[in-house]
Amino acid sequence: MSSVCSIQGYILDGFPMTLKQAELMGSHSIIPMIVVELELDTAYVLRRGLVDKMKANKSHVTHDSSEILHIRNACYKQEVEHVRKHFQQQYQNWLLLDGSKSKWWICDSILKEVNISMKYIHNYLERTHSGQAACINRLCITQKELQQWLGQFGQYCPVCLALYYHLVDCSEMTPLTHAAEYRRQYYKMCCEDHLEKFLTTPDEFVTPGCPHTLPQPHLLPRKLTEIQVKDRFPQQVEMKGFCPVTYLDGKQRYEALIRGKMEYAVEYKGQIYIFETKQKQDKFLRIPETYWDQKLPSKVPPLCEPIQLTSLPTLGYLEQGVAAPVIKAMTAVGCVKPKYPFLSIERSALLYLAFYLKAFNHKSTDYSRQKYKKKLALFEEKCALIPYLSSTMRGSYRPLSDYPIDFEFKMNRFLALEDLPEGNGLL
Repeated sequence: MSSVCSIQGYILDGFPMTLKQAELMGSHSIIPMIVVELELDTAYVLRRGLVDKMKANKSHVTHDSSEILHIRNACYKQEVEHVRKHFQQQYQNWLLLDGSKSKWWICDSILKEVNISMKYIHNYLERTHSGQAACINRLCITQKELQQWLGQFGQYCPVCLALYYHLVDCSEMTPLTHAAEYRRQYYKMCCEDHLEKFLTTPDEFVTPGCPHTLPQPHLLPRKLTEIQVKDRFPQQVEMKGFCPVTYLDGKQRYEALIRGKMEYAVEYKGQIYIFETKQKQDKFLRIPETYWDQKLPSKVPPLCEPIQLTSLPTLGYLEQGVAAPVIKAMTAVGCVKPKYPFLSIERSALLYLAFYLKAFNHKSTDYSRQKYKKKLALFEEKCALIPYLSSTMRGSYRPLSDYPIDFEFKMNRFLALEDLPEGNGLL
């Protein structure tokens, strides 16, 4: 209520500490410009508490034992998760700083953020007062307020609609970084460049200057989850499950008939389409009229039904079960071409293959994989001794001092492998 506070602002230190306190602030229209959380490691908190405990001439007695500090710190961490989530979702004004830094660094960082927010606020007030479009970033506008004052285009970018007739849905962009207010209505843009265009000439992108209007809600494409697609049974996906974007972009050739995935589904005009990738799903959402009404050729690729490995005979089960890892391992052997000292090429390749399969077996434990990755690296290192020595010792005789500094070490290491049994030489 102080005039100084209402003019210059104020700081609430250590408040709100609970979600209920944060909601109580909001109900009284007390919305902080920035909420700063000083992040500290638990050990650092306890160490600082121990230092405070040793101070003399305390003004009052406090419960500052290690057990009490542990309990208070645990309670704080539990409560702050809810408070952080509340401010991030409602106002996007939560700032996380490293509390172990100096107080001057923390103060400077906070002042920089405050200055940025103040510039946004002053810019917003100046532009709205003169009837211009203004950015609403850092104004602590909630999603409920945004929905209440959205303009005629809803969550769709008006610049994309006006310039390219693209339907770009910005509903997944929770921060209002690229949002603006014009004539007491809110508009969301998809990028910084489109925000600048809207702020410069907003009349080109709103009625009556906008050349295109947003289709009716039932004519807008919307994403579907796998569960939503299954709930629409017995309705089937269009184009027999082939991706319409891949097919049209592939000039409607037979090779471009690629089946889509249920996780990338879209409903448009009461019909369901599935797509090969998320990028192609987004492309359909932008320009659905280009892709939705296509006819398939009379001959299409056969549907590949999934086969259970356990239903195959033993040889087929082994082939389908281990084919991929064995192919990867053999490809690695072909690239590295290992030759272990004093072993044949065949034996070297088999050992490398065994180490590789052990090192990249996703069903093994992390310890086992790391163990064999180290053995594989050591095996490659010893195999590299042969090309190193052959290239270094090429030419006429030279004294030992003319060789590289590590030549003698690698030569002794190479010769030592000859006297070791085959198994021990690889460990």
